[in-house]
Amino acid sequence: MALGLLWLGLVLLGVLQTQALDSTPNLIPAPPLRRVPLQPDFQNFQGKWYVLGLAGNEFNKEKHRQFKIYATTYELNDDNSYNVTSTLAWNQTCDHWLRIFIPTSRRGQYTLGNIERYTGIQRYVLRVAATDYTQFAMLFFKKIYRNQEYFKITLYGRTKELTPKLKENFISFAKSLGLTDHHIIFPIHQCMDK
Repeated sequence: MALGLLWLGLVLLGVLQTQALDSTPNLIPAPPLRRVPLQPDFQNFQGKWYVLGLAGNEFNKEKHRQFKIYATTYELNDDNSYNVTSTLAWNQTCDHWLRIFIPTSRRGQYTLGNIERYTGIQRYVLRVAATDYTQFAMLFFKKIYRNQEYFKITLYGRTKELTPKLKENFISFAKSLGLTDHHIIFPIHQCMDK
């Protein structure tokens, strides 16, 4: 009887261990910040941007193929921090997500404010990699969540139109950071402005 219980315990331990391994994502490692460009002489940018492209170690082309274009608005505060509001269509409603990003000693690089409000997030950095301020911006985000590093690149546009050249530059940038076509998505259009 005791031997039977021991074997049953070992089998259950093996099952639990397998489930734990399956739930841990096999992520492409996040690049160190020194490998990510920083917009030279960054000048503050504000206003509404549309998310035209996303790439990251959590994205999956099959899983996120129905991801819709959404808007993000950057509002500069007096202390040079940003209120960042994203408006996403979610389950037939609009969902608004507000974050505050605090400037660091490097112009164009920010950290998430009030990080203690976000359970499990240990560090969150935003870096403006490239922008012309009027038509596009590429931002790099890196977070450490429950001791796991995640990163993404967001391609913003002032309009919902994505030019072939901008798409090509975005794909090249994402691949330069170790991502593959599988990790790069281009959200689909939706009616979001009336």
